Amino acid sequence: MRGSLGDSARINHILDAIFEIENYIFGISFEDFSTNSMMVYACIKQLEIVGEAANHRSESITSKYQNVEWKQIIGLRNVLVHEYFGVDVNVVWDVIHYDLPQFKSSVLIIQGEI
Repeated sequence: MRGSLGDSARINHILDAIFEIENYIFGISFEDFSTNSMMVYACIKQLEIVGEAANHRSESITSKYQNVEWKQIIGLRNVLVHEYFGVDVNVVWDVIHYDLPQFKSSVLIIQGEI
């Protein structure tokens, strides 16, 4: 089942989830974000999708795009899924604002090359 969808579909899932997060938080302050549980959990769910799709990439994607922090993305997904009771909203906000844009840029490059 790991590669049944293929890299193109998985990359599209990653980008769709990132676009969803961007739409959710557009024009939103941290205070508004952190006090809106529906928004927080919607973003967490999309980050889980990003991590799950990244976890199912092919070995050829992994070796060709070694600069992408695949392990960290998958690790975040694992924390969000398995340590849900201890997720820090500040960390989620920081990931969305500081890590996701760079990851998105890398994934857009990958999308254009596969």
